[in-house]
Amino acid sequence: MGATVDWLRTTTPGLLVLCGLAIAVLLFAIIKIKLEPFVALLLTGLLLALAAGLPVEQIVGTPLKAGESLLETGFGAILGHIAVIIGLGTVLGAILERSGGADVLTDRLLRMFGEKGAPVAMGLLGLIFGIPVFFDIGIFVLAPLVYVAAKRGGRSLVLYAMPMLAGLSMTHAFLPPHPGPVALGGLLGVSLGWLIIMGFVCGIPGFVAAGIVWGTWIGKRVQVAVPTEFVPLEPEADPDGAEGAGGTAVLTKSPPSVALIGAIIAIPLVLILGATFGYQLLDQDSALLQVLTFFGTPAVALLITVLVAFYVLGIRRGSTVQELSTITAESLKPVGMVLLVVGAGAFFGKVISATGIGTALADTMSAAGLPVIVLAYLISCGLRIAQGSATVAIVTTGGIVAPLVTGQGYSQMSIALIAMAIAAGSIILSHVNDGGFWIIAKYFNMTVKQTLQTWTVLETILSVVSFAVAALLFAIV
Repeated sequence: MGATVDWLRTTTPGLLVLCGLAIAVLLFAIIKIKLEPFVALLLTGLLLALAAGLPVEQIVGTPLKAGESLLETGFGAILGHIAVIIGLGTVLGAILERSGGADVLTDRLLRMFGEKGAPVAMGLLGLIFGIPVFFDIGIFVLAPLVYVAAKRGGRSLVLYAMPMLAGLSMTHAFLPPHPGPVALGGLLGVSLGWLIIMGFVCGIPGFVAAGIVWGTWIGKRVQVAVPTEFVPLEPEADPDGAEGAGGTAVLTKSPPSVALIGAIIAIPLVLILGATFGYQLLDQDSALLQVLTFFGTPAVALLITVLVAFYVLGIRRGSTVQELSTITAESLKPVGMVLLVVGAGAFFGKVISATGIGTALADTMSAAGLPVIVLAYLISCGLRIAQGSATVAIVTTGGIVAPLVTGQGYSQMSIALIAMAIAAGSIILSHVNDGGFWIIAKYFNMTVKQTLQTWTVLETILSVVSFAVAALLFAIV
C-alpha cells in the first residue's frame, strides 16, 4: 500500500491518475449526486490535497494563521480579481435593461435591416446587448423582442432566436465582464484588454458561422410557431414610472437614444483598451500612462460607467436614488453563487498546482507533442460535455492549465489565445445537463429534439470555429 501511495504522489503517471480520479469524483458529485458545484469543487479540492500528501498547514493553515493556506489564497486571489468586476457589470446590465435600452436597440436594428434582415438584426442585438448582460438575463430581456420580430415576419421562431442566442453566447463566453473570461484573466495572468481584443477576434467569426449562417439555414427547416401565451411583452410602469407590474423597479419614463446606449456600453471597453495599448506604446514613467492605467483598471472603468448610467439613464430622467438602489440590490442577488463557484474552482486549481500535477501534465504533453492550446481546449470540452456548466469548465480548466502557461515565456497575446481556447471549449455541445438548454427550450417553444437540432449544434459550431481561429493565430504568433 505504501509503495502505491508513493507512486501516486511522486511519479508523473501517479500524479496524472490522481488528477483524473479527482476530476471523475468532481463530475460524479455534480452529475450523479446533484451536489451544488460550489460544494463539489470545495470537497474535491480538499480530498485531492489530502490524497496528494500535502501538509494540513499548507491546505488550511493553522488555528492562528490561515492567510497563506491554499484554501484562502485559492479563493482570495481570484475573488479579489473578479468580485468587483462581476458585481459592477451586473449592475450596469440591469440599468441598461430597465431603462428600455434593449427595446430601443431592437427598433433601430429592425428599421435598419428590414423584414428580410430581421434575423441579422436579432443577432446584432444579442451581440451588443450581451456585452454588459449575463446570458440568462439576456434571454429573459430579449426573448419578448424575438417574439415580436417572429410575429411580424410570420416565420419560424427559430429563425430569429438562433442569431440572438449566438450573440449572447459569444459575448458571455469570450468577453469581460462575464465571469468566465474575467476568471481566466486572473487564473492565467492575462490583462482584460487582451482578452477583449482576442475575444472579438476569435468570437466574431464563430458568431457569424453559428448565428447567421447556421441560424438562417436551420431556421428555415425547423418550424416553431410563436404560441398565443407568448404575448409580446412591453415594459410596464406605474403612473410614476417607478415600478413594473410585479413591483420590480424599472426606468421607463422616456426611452433613451441608441447613441446613448451605445456610448455607455463603449465606455468600459474604451477605457480598458486605452490602458492596454498605453502600456505597450508609452514610456513607463509617463504621466499619461498613469492616468490611462488608473481609469483603465477594469473595476474603475466599470465604476465610472455605472455612475454615468445612474445619472444619464436614471437621475437625469427623473428617477430617484432609492429606485436606483432597488435595481442594484435586485440585480446582485444571483451573483453570490457565481462568485462561490469561481472561488471554489480557483481553489481546486490551486491544489492541482501545489501537487505538481501541472508540471507532470506539462511533461506528458511535451512528450506527446500536444500544443498547450489544444490541450486546454480538449480539457475544457470534456468538462463541459460531462457536467454542463461553462463556468465550472472554465475555472477548472484554467486551474489545470495555469502551471503550463505561467513562467513559460508566453506573450500576453498568446496567453489570451489560450484563454479563448478554454472559453471555446466551455460552450461546446450544450445538452440536457446544461441549465441553459432548458431555458432556451422553454422560452422558444421547442421540444428536446428541436433544441438539440438547433441550439446544441449552434453552440458546437461557435466553439469549433472560435477555437480554430484561436489555434491558427497561436500558431502564427
